[in-house]
Amino acid sequence: MRIILTYILIIITQFVFAQGHIFTTVKFNKKSVYVGEPIEVTVSVYTSTWFTKGVNPGNIKVNGAFSYYFRSVSMSRKINNKTYAGVEMLYYVIPFEDEDISFPVVTFQVETPDDGDYKGKKKSITTKAKKIIIKSIPRGFNKEQWLVTSSLSVSDKWIGNIKNVKVGDVLERKVSRNVVGTVSELIPPIVWDSINNTSLYPSASSVKNHKSKTSISSFRVDAVRYLFEKEGELIIPEMVFTYWNPYRNRQYKRTLKAIKINVLPNPNLGILVSIKDSLNAELIASTQKETEEEFSFMGLSLKQLIIYSVPVIILLYIVFRLLKWLFIKKRIIQHLKQKRVEYLNSEKYMFKKLVSTLKHKPKDQQVTAIYNWVDSLMLSEPSLQYLANNYGNKEFVVEVESFFNNKDKELSIKLLKQSRKNYLSNRNNQTKPIVWINP
Repeated sequence: MRIILTYILIIITQFVFAQGHIFTTVKFNKKSVYVGEPIEVTVSVYTSTWFTKGVNPGNIKVNGAFSYYFRSVSMSRKINNKTYAGVEMLYYVIPFEDEDISFPVVTFQVETPDDGDYKGKKKSITTKAKKIIIKSIPRGFNKEQWLVTSSLSVSDKWIGNIKNVKVGDVLERKVSRNVVGTVSELIPPIVWDSINNTSLYPSASSVKNHKSKTSISSFRVDAVRYLFEKEGELIIPEMVFTYWNPYRNRQYKRTLKAIKINVLPNPNLGILVSIKDSLNAELIASTQKETEEEFSFMGLSLKQLIIYSVPVIILLYIVFRLLKWLFIKKRIIQHLKQKRVEYLNSEKYMFKKLVSTLKHKPKDQQVTAIYNWVDSLMLSEPSLQYLANNYGNKEFVVEVESFFNNKDKELSIKLLKQSRKNYLSNRNNQTKPIVWINP
């Protein structure tokens, strides 16, 4: 019984060792984050041998968050006095949902030799899903204006002369925000304050993201046009932008100062109505265009979907068949090349080459061809004399001795073939499986 248990333990140990020479880990740099706060996720793959091909799964989709792949780093790690080669891949995950999310299961296709081997083998290994805890926004913060960043810069630009404004004039103001460590989708839009005797016409915002090898930043520009409708002094109030710095756990502010404008009278008040109508019509047209674009995309009919999809499906099918054919062709070519290499190193090819050399080549090349062929036979003693003495007749023994002692003596191909036949026949008989017969 003890012997059986020992045997089972050995098998289990070997199995665990064979499966455990490659493993993965997933690590976070923080236990929990706010909405919009980036979390660094390090996904690592380790092997006790080495990787024969690069490891790179690309970007990973995380439900409820934006995810960005940054870079991979090769490294090594020692576990139980054994060194493992590894690849660490860094991701930034920025949640946009106000609830816990999950970093998903990731499957890697890697190539690595088994322990004790040198040839890379394709393997599939999977990570475990890991929960990301989302913290509630601190009290006193407006969710609609919530922004998490380590750095925020704000600037504005006026198109028009704010020091010389008359009734009916239109000035445009563009407010730009540069943010580090987040994406433009999470920069809240500006809510413009209303101003007495002035109409506001917001324009579409423009956004941009920038990702380098080590960081991510974003840019947003919001614009508004002011139509001044009455003379007198007015104040465009200050604009306060708040943000939460996750590294210092503090709230910070950036402020654009209030602006005082003195609106001068305009004798041509009729132009005011014309400009206002023009701006209203432009705003309505812009809104309708956005609505139509959204409707035309979301309201695509089944007929339109089929019309647009069928050519795409046919094209994908053709591409798939083409790739499949190329893959099969590549495998066939590889197989034929391998067979060719095996044949060029075989005893059969060496003997064929020897016979041709004996017929057409000089004596020194014949001797070289004999040695190459004899080596491929795997004789107990790698020599033609040994083959003649053990598998040839007396005539061939004498002829072999004369061949090496007399440079003018030729070797009989017929006797050579007969000796080879005797040797191969004897070798094949020895390698036949033993059949036990019950007495």
